[in-house]
Amino acid sequence: MRVVVRTVSELCITVGALIVLFVVYVLFWTGVRADGAMDHQIDVLQDRWARQSVPSAAAGTSAAPAPAAKKPAPYVAGSAFAIMYIPRLGFTWNKPVLEGTAVDTLKKGLGHYAGTARLGQRGNFAVAGHRRTYGDPFKDFPRLRRGDAVVLTDGTTWFTYRIDKGPYKTVPADVEVIDPVPRKSGYKREGRYLTLTTCDPEWGHSHRLIVWAHLDSTQPVEAGRPGALRR
Repeated sequence: MRVVVRTVSELCITVGALIVLFVVYVLFWTGVRADGAMDHQIDVLQDRWARQSVPSAAAGTSAAPAPAAKKPAPYVAGSAFAIMYIPRLGFTWNKPVLEGTAVDTLKKGLGHYAGTARLGQRGNFAVAGHRRTYGDPFKDFPRLRRGDAVVLTDGTTWFTYRIDKGPYKTVPADVEVIDPVPRKSGYKREGRYLTLTTCDPEWGHSHRLIVWAHLDSTQPVEAGRPGALRR
């Protein structure tokens, strides 16, 4: 009998230790790795933008007419193309936005729903992010309120969106939330919209929280940071 009790006790201790290790992994280690991955994505973006902004040695010396503007390159799955700032979540809060919502993509930042509008363009620019784990990018999502700014840059332009509705709670099957004109958003006609989505409850995924916003203003990066990001 003592042997049985002893064995059961040892098993309980082992299981308890494994649970603790798993919790540490979920709460701490995935966050550390995700923060590093997101910082890396931002560094890569800023380095790319810096290189693109450097004029060539012959710039301005030719009398030839400027070439026609090129059609924007398509977003590349799994690659970052913008940085998002949400002052309500803290003036140090900034996250890379990558193309796609695959599991591995959302470990490196926020994910743009493929097939929705491009940043700043007509339609609905829809973005997903983890509520918890992998850096907890949208941990404080419920704090968002109407009128809050969501600011993004693609390296050439600042885009300032203003929240109109949310957080709105729905189920994962409600894919209409990322339609060009989301039915429950309150919008009645086509425009330049932003949708943010994350999981609910905080440690579950049975529901989704949604925020909808409209494009309020744009300005070139050369003009400095937009007012929403100035303390």
